[in-house]
This record gives sequence, C-alpha cells and structure tokens, in this order.
Amino acid sequence: MESSTIRSTATRPLLEGPGRQAFLLLRTVFTVAPILFGLDKFTNLMADWTIYLAPVATSVIPLPAQTIMYAVGVVEIVAGLTVAFRPRFGSLLVAVWLFGIIINLLVLGAFFDVALRDFGLLVGALALNRLSPGKLR
Repeated sequence: MESSTIRSTATRPLLEGPGRQAFLLLRTVFTVAPILFGLDKFTNLMADWTIYLAPVATSVIPLPAQTIMYAVGVVEIVAGLTVAFRPRFGSLLVAVWLFGIIINLLVLGAFFDVALRDFGLLVGALALNRLSPGKLR
C-alpha cells in the first residue's frame, strides 16, 4: 500500500462525522470571538480592556494603554480572519496570542480566573490545529 493511501485513509475520519463537526465548531468560535473582541478594543462596550494590561507593557512600549489596546484589537481581528481562511496556521497564531495574554495576566498578578479560561481556549486552539486539514505552508 502506498504511503499516500495510508495517509489519506488515516486522516479521513477527521474530515467526516464528529471530527468534521468539531472542526467546524472550533473554527467558527476561533473566527468569531477574536474578531468580536478585537472590534471591542475600539469601543470598550464589553469591558474596559485597559485594566487587563500589565503596567510593565506600557513601560516597555511607551504608549497609552488604550493605544496598545487598539493594536491588540487589530491583531485579534487579523487572527480571527486567519482562522477563517487558513485554520491550520490561524489556530497556531491564536494559540500563541492566548499564551501571550496568559503571561500578561500572570505578570499583572490579577485575573487568574481569566488566565485559566484563556488556557482552556489555548488548548481548544491547539485542538483546532490538530483537526485542521492540510499542511502548514
């Protein structure tokens, strides 16, 4: 049996049934959530996002906290769109981004519950990566 035949039959179950449903659910969540949260960095309707920024960030990047949040918003929107169109790469981008958020929250010394939630999201982003068809390019 050829290696390509083995490879295609080994990945087929992930592309059908429950695996496909899990992929679609995760891709949808990791597309919509970052875009919505990214857009909210410009309006602060859901939260005052600057309270989640560790003070060390503004000492390293000498900009007002809200200006940093605008940049964060752009990155989150781009990450969500990347998940939509290139889920295998986008899921890794989201996972790395979530890792950075977790580190920021731990440095802040507060919002440990949010850091734990974000760790769960990071694991979900890695699961999306494993379920995503295709190769990284």
